[in-house]
Parts: sequence; structure tokens; C-alpha cells
Amino acid sequence: MDIKYSFLNSYHRRLGAKMVPFGGWEMPLAYPAGTVAEHLACRSDAVVFDVSHLGTVRLQGAGAFETLQRSFTNDLNKIGPGRAQYTHHLGQDGSVVDDIIVWWVSQDRFDVMPNASNTASVISSIGGTDVTAERTVLAVQGPAARSKLSGFFPAAAEVGRFRVAELEFDGTPVVVAGTGYTGEDGVEISVPNAAAEKLFGQILEAGVTPAGLGARDTLRLEAALPLHGHELGQGITPYQARLGWVVSMKKGDFIGRAALESELADGPKRLLFGVKGTTRQPMREHMELVAGGEVVGFSTSGNYSPVLGVGIALCLADPSLQEGAQVELRSGARAVAGTICPLPFIRKSN
Repeated sequence: MDIKYSFLNSYHRRLGAKMVPFGGWEMPLAYPAGTVAEHLACRSDAVVFDVSHLGTVRLQGAGAFETLQRSFTNDLNKIGPGRAQYTHHLGQDGSVVDDIIVWWVSQDRFDVMPNASNTASVISSIGGTDVTAERTVLAVQGPAARSKLSGFFPAAAEVGRFRVAELEFDGTPVVVAGTGYTGEDGVEISVPNAAAEKLFGQILEAGVTPAGLGARDTLRLEAALPLHGHELGQGITPYQARLGWVVSMKKGDFIGRAALESELADGPKRLLFGVKGTTRQPMREHMELVAGGEVVGFSTSGNYSPVLGVGIALCLADPSLQEGAQVELRSGARAVAGTICPLPFIRKSN
């Protein structure tokens, strides 16, 4: 598979970023300050991520609304133009093929944002035009994100949470959405490539810290936000991932509905749980979750939490598990003790 490159690739390299392959793209893993410093900057101040590896599939015209209603789980009737919505694209068996943000930009224009490796499968389901290569997407996140943006791009700073606005930056049309995947407040800006370097530079000049995929993963894990291929994917339904609110059974038919109805009737066979460790030892994915001497599930994601100072993990496990239960995550001879805890691990600041 050919590697794709963000329009800002050379800029990241000039900043000293460590570049790694991800979802068919080469993207920054971390800058010289390191993942933990970037993570803490997002929790206390503001960071900027290049998330251009996410797809943008544009649907326009009178039939776009109905196409998305039939293809995805959430109900667009809950929102309207100028709003964004989190939704799922399912297989016929109810598995989450992808989790997606839909930007309802204007009356007959939708920008559908799939994960990097799933753009082709989404297009095969809904059609539309792949405009990923034409734009750069920058996510400015953190409690100071809006105040720092307001110094040079005040209109972007005013876009509310899950709102979408068509604006201009330096005379160039851009789309700004009050979305992100860190558990913090902020916005994502889709900017044509021709203006991307200037916008990225001004964001950095405003005192926003550049951050890479490493911090993006630990931030979303602390916020218990699912990652496709981990908490979502083949054999994992929205209900198992505790994301039933993404499914609207009150609307018409959609792909995977029958399978979800069957699961609802019987109850999910497993559910997503959080495990908080007792030491700084990081937890990892694909470890066995052991309770009462029995294997009751496995970890889907795990790492060290820079804010909590202990290892944390998300696990798919027996629904009968209770908060406060003492457990272990095991891999071979390695065992990490922990407790079933409420999710998210870190509460949102907004």
C-alpha cells in the first residue's frame, strides 16, 4: 500500500517530529518534548494535532440526507445544518465497521469524517466524493484552545461544541467544527492545503504546543473514547462498547439494525469496562482480564495515564463485573493489579 503524506509533512519534520506509519499515512508520533509533555499540555493549556489522515467524504444534493440516514446508526433529525454528529457505520452483523463524525455544513452538504483506513469502505457504502487530499485538518484542543485562537482567528474560537461553521482564514474558505477526541474543549479546522502552513504557523505562534499520535492516544484513553480497531471493530457492537446512545431505533431502517434488535432482546454478551492500576506500570492491549482467578475478558487498549500516574486500560468483559472489583491484567508471566472503575478515567473540562 502506498503511504500518504500530510501536506504539512515537511513542516513536522522541521519541528523535529518523529514520523511513523498510521492507517496508511505517515504522521507525527511525537515532537522533541515527548508524548507525556504533549499530553499534559493538552490537559492544562492547548495543543494542535495534524489529523489530516482522517478522511473527508463529501455528500451533496437532495438525496444526501436519506443516504446517511440509511447508512449510519444515529438520527440526523436530532440536529440540522451547522451541527456535527457522532455516529456508527455498521456491518450487517451489527459490528462497528467505523465510527464517524458527520459535519452537516450546509442544507445539502455533508462532510463525513471516517477513520484513515476506512475511507474507501465508507465511500462504497454511501458514495460521495473523497476530498481528503485537498485539505488539511488541524485539531486545536485544551482548556486554553479558544483563548489562544481568539488572538488571530476569533471567529473559529466562537464555534461551539458540535457546531459547524463556514468561515474565512486569510481570505480562504475553511470549515470549523467544535469537535475533537481528547476529552477537552476545542475545535477542528479543515483548511485548503494552500493555506495550511500559514494557519499551522499562526497556531504555533499563538503559543499552542504541537502534539502527535502518541498524546492523542493517551488523551482519548483517559477520556474513555473508543478507537477503531480496539474498542470498536469486527464482532464489537455499539451496545457492547456502551455506545447505545449512538443508535436511534426510532428512525427507519439502517445497515445492521436487525442484528442490534436481536442483541437488545438477549442483552450484550460482553461490555466495556475501565481498569485503573495500582502502580505506574502501564497496561497494554490484548492482556487477559482476570477476576476471582478466572479469565473474564481482555484489554482492548492500555497505557500509562500521565494525569493519574498509574496504568489504565479499557476491557471487553463479562457484563456481570461490578465497579470496585479487584482484577489483574495478565500477559504471560506479567501481571498488573487493578480495580474496575467508572468511566471516563478523566472527566472532561468542558
